[in-house]
Amino acid sequence: MASRTLLELQSSNQSQLSPPNATSCDHAPEAWDLLHRLLPAFIITICFFGLLGNLFVLSVFLLPWRRLNVAEIYLANLAASDLVFVLGLPFWAENIWNQFNWPFGALLCRIVNGVIKANLFISIFLVVAISQDRYCALVHPMASRRQRQRRQAQATCVLIWVVGGLLSTPTFLLRSVKVLPDLNISACILLFPHEAWHFARMVELNVLGFLLPLAAIIFFNYHILASLRGRGEVSRTRCGGPKEGKTTVLILMLVATFLVCWAPYHFFAFLEFLLQVRAIGGCFWEDFTDLGLQLANFFAFINSCLNPVIYVFVGRLFRTKVWELYKQCTPRSLAPKSSSPRKEILQLFWRN
Repeated sequence: MASRTLLELQSSNQSQLSPPNATSCDHAPEAWDLLHRLLPAFIITICFFGLLGNLFVLSVFLLPWRRLNVAEIYLANLAASDLVFVLGLPFWAENIWNQFNWPFGALLCRIVNGVIKANLFISIFLVVAISQDRYCALVHPMASRRQRQRRQAQATCVLIWVVGGLLSTPTFLLRSVKVLPDLNISACILLFPHEAWHFARMVELNVLGFLLPLAAIIFFNYHILASLRGRGEVSRTRCGGPKEGKTTVLILMLVATFLVCWAPYHFFAFLEFLLQVRAIGGCFWEDFTDLGLQLANFFAFINSCLNPVIYVFVGRLFRTKVWELYKQCTPRSLAPKSSSPRKEILQLFWRN
């Protein structure tokens, strides 16, 4: 049985389920067989480490039972978003293992994919909010003191969750389980009622979900780095690196990780749009786009595992909180004694 490509599984009309040149394209059966065997294990691994990392982050932030500051509110929401995100991955791992034969019913088809889609947007928007918060704190520290309030951060997070839910509404409504007799499977697919939905999906996914957030992240972090260099926060050594501030490393890792994890996915998603509107065609582009989108789609999920590292573990804020929580949970007789109390002031990057 030929493997069903992602393009065909997300098509909106019956003609695309059996493309005219399907008989002349072999759809790279060896590559798809390898994908069916290896990718589910890869997804489960992402889910495992994503659960551990984000649960640990949330426990460190929430267990002390105290008020979170502005930066912690955004980071806790990011961890919660990534946690919900990875919970849906085992369903798609099983789906790929079954060669896209969805075994969980129509309701879970909509819920799982809708939740994944919502948290895709929520995670990206929270990254923008974190960058904007750092921009206000570092570039305009005096003017931002009145603006950077806990209630405003909480309201921003609520708004992000609502917007992410609204943007995933088409997925909740249009995802359905459809029997494909020629493949002898029941696939969880997007059924668009009109061709115009392809363009709307491209704008939603590529523009709202990537290009605009990316532009905002680059803008905020460029000005942050410029401001830090102007204040002498970044040390310039002959070798260029050993004494470089952790602030600069964190910001550069933020932008680089965002690009590495999400750019391939959105590139192949745009190629899929071009195929669906027949701007490009042929066996090469079908196989290249479908296989590439499958790999890039789940490669992007790695971001949910890296976020606890990039946004939290690299920063002194989290290490300080872990140390404080450790001292609270450890009996004084067993706690290690330090020659000098750990009373370092948090880096300017994490200052409220």
